[in-house]
Amino acid sequence: MKLRVQLQCKNLHEYLRELSPEILDRLYNHPATCLAVYRELPSLAKNYVMRMLFLDQPLPQAAVALWVKKDSQKDHDECVSVLAGLRLWHSQQLQGGLQGYILNPVFKENLRIALLGGGKAWADEGATLGPDRHARDIESLDRYAMERWEVILHFMVGSPSAAVSQDLAQLLVQAGLMKSEAGEAPYITSAGFQFLLLDTASQLWYFTLQYLKTAQSRGMDLVEILSFLFQLSFSTLGRDYSVEGMSESLLTFLQHLREFGLVFQRKRKSRRYYPTRLAITLAAGVTSSSSSSSSSSSSSSASTPSTGDAGFIVVETNYRIYAYTNSELQIALVALFSEMLYRFPNVVVAQVTRESVQQAIANGITAQQIIHFLRTRAHPVMLKQTPILPPTITDQIRLWELERDRLQFTEGVLYNQFLSQADFEVLRDRAQGLGCLVWQDVAHRVMVVSPQGHSEVKRFWKRQKTHT
Repeated sequence: MKLRVQLQCKNLHEYLRELSPEILDRLYNHPATCLAVYRELPSLAKNYVMRMLFLDQPLPQAAVALWVKKDSQKDHDECVSVLAGLRLWHSQQLQGGLQGYILNPVFKENLRIALLGGGKAWADEGATLGPDRHARDIESLDRYAMERWEVILHFMVGSPSAAVSQDLAQLLVQAGLMKSEAGEAPYITSAGFQFLLLDTASQLWYFTLQYLKTAQSRGMDLVEILSFLFQLSFSTLGRDYSVEGMSESLLTFLQHLREFGLVFQRKRKSRRYYPTRLAITLAAGVTSSSSSSSSSSSSSSASTPSTGDAGFIVVETNYRIYAYTNSELQIALVALFSEMLYRFPNVVVAQVTRESVQQAIANGITAQQIIHFLRTRAHPVMLKQTPILPPTITDQIRLWELERDRLQFTEGVLYNQFLSQADFEVLRDRAQGLGCLVWQDVAHRVMVVSPQGHSEVKRFWKRQKTHT
């Protein structure tokens, strides 16, 4: 059975808890990081941090437990786990042998700076460079950000007009969103198709996590670029910032952010850059699965722009799809599992066929993903009927998948032309004992062993022939 890849999108705290204690402690040296981490805490955990922020002595754990009612003990235990996992507080023994909690001193100091002011400026504003003759307004920054991000999505679905850098293409492959074979252009995988079904904010966060995984292998300082990302989330949309004082690693990172659409920089050597809404909302509450966290004042005025068209697909029982959209990306997505028939100014007509569905399945897209795509983008007219999609269509798509999955392909090495039944059985028994026998046909004295067990079976057979 083919392995189905399930796309997992961690939130900010899940990602940080996987980092080593050394990296976490270094991260908390930056006030922006401390404020970003605090912002994403559950409400009760925020309350705990605020109560202890100006205390220099540890509090008894029994006293902290009394801050909640008995019926909220589960919430208390969750907060204790979150704060300990993020190294925001530590256990410390009190006089008399009792255990207490005390905030991480580095986190405490820098969160105070973030909340009360003081310390160094998080980013150099472009005012020091004088007025920008090529200044960008918020509308143009939004447009630029989505154009850049959609280039990446178009590249994933194979649009011929979309081109990305070699670094970015390699990152998409490393993230499992695309697959590359020798001499062929990369093509989308099952995980990549799931990725395209996410909203823009989730896509950005998932993609950023994949980038961070490869940061150290690129020679970058993970703490430095994470801190910069958190600083960007507190930037003011429409304001320019200076690159003065940035390390070479950060300047390289800035160019990658430019390609992703997270920052606008007129030229590679320009001394100023503009954070876009995508960067500001990246770590500002959009990474939580609940999306209930509060966002910064600079980004709360508007949400992340979206590349999707909700409610534009009509599916008929004759396997025809009518997609009422002008979005090249959405059209390309429909084309991943159907055959395009006609295209008009505001609608395309496609046909779901056995060949088109099985080709999509061969590329790692599952029948369930195709059905989910059609259902979540169904036109309002379709939403009025129950079920939303015709059962004949959904059943047939699943049957086409089962039809293709009836055969299982396993690599192996063929052994045949045995001179006697005894020779065949001796070698077969040896392969069985090694756990590498894939298939056998006793009547015709034919067997197949796995490539991993071939060398051992071959050595055994040579020894056997020598003894006889």
